[in-house]
Amino acid sequence: MTNPTITDNAPALLGAGQAAEEIRAGRLSSEELVRACLARIEQTEPIVQAWTFLDAELAVAQAKRADLLKMTGQPLGPLHGVPVGIKDVFDTMDMPTEDGTVLHRGRTPGQDATVVSRLRQAGAVIMGKTVTTELAVYAPGKTRNPHDPERTPGGSSSGSAAAVAAGMVPLAVGTQTNGSMIRPASFCGVYGYKPTYGLISRHRVLQQSRPLDQVGVFARSIEDVALIAEAIIGYDPLDPDTLLRARPHLRRLQAEAPPVTPKLALVKTPVWEQATETTREAFAELAAVLGEQAPEVALPLPFDQAHELHRRIMEADLARSFAKEYSRGKDQLSQVLVEMIERGRRVLATEYNDAVAAIPVLRQELERLFQWHDAIITPAAVGEAPLGLESTGSPVFCTIWTLCGLPAITVPLLQGDNGMPLGVQLVGPPGDDAALLRTARWLVQTITE
Repeated sequence: MTNPTITDNAPALLGAGQAAEEIRAGRLSSEELVRACLARIEQTEPIVQAWTFLDAELAVAQAKRADLLKMTGQPLGPLHGVPVGIKDVFDTMDMPTEDGTVLHRGRTPGQDATVVSRLRQAGAVIMGKTVTTELAVYAPGKTRNPHDPERTPGGSSSGSAAAVAAGMVPLAVGTQTNGSMIRPASFCGVYGYKPTYGLISRHRVLQQSRPLDQVGVFARSIEDVALIAEAIIGYDPLDPDTLLRARPHLRRLQAEAPPVTPKLALVKTPVWEQATETTREAFAELAAVLGEQAPEVALPLPFDQAHELHRRIMEADLARSFAKEYSRGKDQLSQVLVEMIERGRRVLATEYNDAVAAIPVLRQELERLFQWHDAIITPAAVGEAPLGLESTGSPVFCTIWTLCGLPAITVPLLQGDNGMPLGVQLVGPPGDDAALLRTARWLVQTITE
């Protein structure tokens, strides 16, 4: 899309960190920022359609409270007064959460997901709920790609990625069970970060698959990725898979220069033939620029089965998680979801348990790779966002890393033949999230300077 002229809503294009600093310094109020974002939304939403719930009065009321709190001299959180978009699978106490399905229409949970509570604690203004695909699976919602409304924004975190890309909000949160963070970030040309499995609570977030579900963030810079992620990372006894460990110092470490030049492993994965010719050529050029810092590394044989293992786990868990929706409203579910649920109902318990048991084995194989390489570099998607709105594109280049619960970030470094964004995905060892962001920052500087 052609962006409207930016005049009085210019603050909407500030980065989150910069906006927070302007608010703390008194040069900008939260109300001014939120109203600028609302003006930007008014201009762009008719085309992009990123929001499923947006109450301007509620957003402004939150901003006014933030400004009043600042006047009292009390401590301010790192996101004080900054608007954030929330994927409509996170429960919100003052907004509906409908999970992208008519079967949950009008659902008002009355409580916040842990992530939303932590955002409020950090001072964020919860701007509204962004569009998700149906039950965060594959059937698209109404959102269009901000760069070309005839193309998909990706999914399932469609609205969150598109809202950040269109300048509607500087930050948004989403989820990933296969490629639902990294792929839309790539298609929309923003940064998408999925931390190590267990770093961010999923309490009161729509569950698809406990072994696979992970929460992530969208922003327009690595600095802002670190800012919001650090605010929501942390142990939560209400999510038994969260890690009881110190929070990584994302903001501080991502800003530091690497102690030595990072060494990357260019991994094509077993699905390389599904990448478009443009993607393969772009990564060949990227590898040539990086030279000996990014040798090609092949994954060992067990990874040939990784996509099938992921499919087995995901579909069996979809059958369990959405059993009520299937039994009472099968005719109101998309055909693609019905077929996944029905395949999942046929997965044997031994097949499921064997697939889950394979995850630590695969992670152990990757640990050997990370002994010699700081991060893996690989495509974020098979190519640029495809034309048409009937699909959200293929997640295959995210599947292995989601299955293994590794931290991943996509950076908007490349372009496709049609001028659309083409993301470069970096994957790090589990728990080494701060170093991964630092490596991503180094890569951006190396390629763009």
